[in-house]
Amino acid sequence: MFRFAHPEYLYGLYSIPVLILAFWYLARRRNRMLDLFAGRKLQSILLPAYSRGKGILKSAIWVLALVFLLAAASDPQIGTRLETVKASGIDIYILLDVSLSMQAQDIQPSRLEKAKLEISNLIQRLHGDRLGLIVFAGEPFVQFPLTTDYSAANLFLDAAGVNTVPEQGTAIAAAINLAVKSFDYNSKSEKVIVIFTDGEDHEGDINQAIDNAKKNNIAVYTIGLGSPDGVPIPVYNDQGQQTGFKKDSKGNIVLTKLDESTLQEIASETGGRYFRGANGRDELDIIYTDLSKIKKTEFGEKRVTDYEDRFYYFLAPGILLLLIEFLISDRKSVLFGRLNKKLGLEQAEK
Repeated sequence: MFRFAHPEYLYGLYSIPVLILAFWYLARRRNRMLDLFAGRKLQSILLPAYSRGKGILKSAIWVLALVFLLAAASDPQIGTRLETVKASGIDIYILLDVSLSMQAQDIQPSRLEKAKLEISNLIQRLHGDRLGLIVFAGEPFVQFPLTTDYSAANLFLDAAGVNTVPEQGTAIAAAINLAVKSFDYNSKSEKVIVIFTDGEDHEGDINQAIDNAKKNNIAVYTIGLGSPDGVPIPVYNDQGQQTGFKKDSKGNIVLTKLDESTLQEIASETGGRYFRGANGRDELDIIYTDLSKIKKTEFGEKRVTDYEDRFYYFLAPGILLLLIEFLISDRKSVLFGRLNKKLGLEQAEK
């Protein structure tokens, strides 16, 4: 099995035709200017050591060396071992509140950044479990579905922010319903929902969402971020600089408060647990300890291949060609004199 570990470097091959045309144009322009300056016979007298053919050869070698170096940079690899590994684990949907109130800084650096850090730490601990992310404010969206591609999961997590969802609010009920709907029920794996939110101004029928999770045997863990006493919500400009705090229609600073009662109810009714987020503590570490006790269910197989690098098969010829190009002089030689004569580039070189 063959592959390129970094195929993006192969896009550089598109530049090869452009370079060939550029070399051809420059060589033709140089020869034309020489012909305008003097005839071929006079050129052999004025420039007795000049070789047109070697210039073409050096350009060709340079282009071929570039092809080899681009192939080497793409890191060609050959599969040396193929085995089938049974995948087993549980299914976890993270529900991340990205409303404006999550920018409050009663938890450093902010409620939202604290949540994203904990989720990132959880991703690093997972082995075989499938993870999905739903972001919500006024309405929920699936940021990425259930996957074991943890690298991709981290990329989508980094992109989540207060601008991810256009409609503001805290639609916890809708987010739970979307998560319940998004699980793969063809798989018999255990299913868990983890919610990160300040729980403020929740919208929708939360009792119906709780019943929906219970009917599908889904435990819901909730993590409340913030202070029940209330703190102001920072407002930032397009450059990420804080310009003040959010204000209501009367010009008063709006305070955001943690609503623990709703989150405690969700967790207790569905068999999960509630935690209050705090500085210096990773609540998902405790939750992961609980999740690791849940029986893992086999939900498929994946084929794993070990690959070995073979970039040096292209790197060595590329470097060798560059050395050859460097060592070839522009002076005439007998061999290239005969070649130039056949090609009509110039009179036979002596």
